Amino acid sequence: MRRGLSSEASLRRHRARARLWVAVAALVTGTIWLWSSSSVVLFGTHRVQDFVVDELWKTADSNGWRASSAPRTYWPPPPTESESNGYLRVRCNGGLSQQRSAICNAVVAARIMNATLVLPELDANSFWHDESGFVDMYDVPHFIKTLKYDVRIVMSVPKITAHGKSKKLRAYKIEPPRDAPVTWYRTTALEKLRKYGAIYLTPFSHRLAEEIDDPELQRLRCRVNYHALQFKPNIMKTSSDIVNKLRSEGHFMSIHLRFELDMLAYAGCIDIFTPKEQEILLKYREENFANKTLVYKKRRLIGKCPLTPEEVGLIIRAMGFDNTTRIYLASGKLFGGERFMKPFKAMFPRLENNSMIGSGKLEEDNRGLARSAVDYMVCLLSDIFMPTYDGPSNFANNLMGHRLYYGFRTTITPNRKALAPIFMDMEEGRASGYEERIRQVMFNTHFGAPHKRIHPESFYTNSWPECFCQMKAGNQADRCPPDNVNDVLESQFQNKEDVEAEATNQTDSNSSMETGV
Repeated sequence: MRRGLSSEASLRRHRARARLWVAVAALVTGTIWLWSSSSVVLFGTHRVQDFVVDELWKTADSNGWRASSAPRTYWPPPPTESESNGYLRVRCNGGLSQQRSAICNAVVAARIMNATLVLPELDANSFWHDESGFVDMYDVPHFIKTLKYDVRIVMSVPKITAHGKSKKLRAYKIEPPRDAPVTWYRTTALEKLRKYGAIYLTPFSHRLAEEIDDPELQRLRCRVNYHALQFKPNIMKTSSDIVNKLRSEGHFMSIHLRFELDMLAYAGCIDIFTPKEQEILLKYREENFANKTLVYKKRRLIGKCPLTPEEVGLIIRAMGFDNTTRIYLASGKLFGGERFMKPFKAMFPRLENNSMIGSGKLEEDNRGLARSAVDYMVCLLSDIFMPTYDGPSNFANNLMGHRLYYGFRTTITPNRKALAPIFMDMEEGRASGYEERIRQVMFNTHFGAPHKRIHPESFYTNSWPECFCQMKAGNQADRCPPDNVNDVLESQFQNKEDVEAEATNQTDSNSSMETGV
């Protein structure tokens, strides 16, 4: 009996050890599988090791979404001259993209306050050192016509007659708070508008909050940015010539290479430069930006340093693009000169920029702002766009938003923070396996497909879902309007005009009866 119990206990111990070994084997197998698969990153339905880079020349998967900035609720026409609360003037400062954002905000502000918008002023002189105004850059008739159902727009503040003399109505000057909420415009600004008849908001960069609860006001921003703001014919012609020349040889990629004096000084990433260059950068920073102590390695690790031209080349090559890739380079004057461009040119010799201007040659006096506009259009129309540094309302951010709206066109967005350890290892001589590490980072992105906007991503970078609709939507709010934006607004505007005409006819008829005419 004791032997039987002993045998049974022994059997139980043997089975327990067997189960333990099975569990250990399973754990080891799982660990090996996880380790072996850690070098595989999914891109849609593709894995990095299987991914064909040619797929990137196509647009991103829309998942049934398309751009639509047409109103989805009743959108009353703008006030007539007699109904308006007054005139709104704004001065849009900054570079091209900051100005575009400011113009969009000005239209929305005018709508909020039931005001008449005076054609926005562009402060191009302080940034670009040229005298280009709105009429020099944009198609004014197109701008006014496109927005006729949204805001009333005039070329200038009108003259008023007082004591028998005619003089221009003077606008009350206000400096709006940065990222002012809608309530500021409905209270503080509107009060001054009604009191003085005209207000002048300056400066007007980032003076309206980007996140607004009213989706119709957000859609108005998109109508301004992507429909009403059309560059002048000479700029469009030049851009078209460049795109056609590039396309004549197949696909092309555009890169916004942000490696200029102002950006490098702002970022504080100066350690890679010579002592003389560092002196120039520090002086520029001291004269133009807040006094802060910035440590290169810390800035680099949090992704605050612009990518160098060589690093951009290494990223593209690691992704699988070869030296036959045609690249349009949008940039200002690169700091540090040819020594920084030489490694990039060695990897990708087929480079072009806006100096390849043909029959649509730009006037010299429009050099700064107009050339930036040409870069903007060529980058918008390129098959692939790659920014190397993004910030609030700048060139790259607005372009990413425009390309999203323009049909989910492929955008390669480097994650500088994730790439920093790789490039810092290379700086210190540890370059082994860098291409695979870069691929791991770069293929873990949406490449221009619809995605949720998460702070600090700008509305001008990603206007999904407000300015998009789904062709087969389960959610009523996401369904596409039956007509395009102009048809929707034309219908609403026409209905109001019919009602007003009928009311006018009735009034005229009653007046005729009373006077016996």
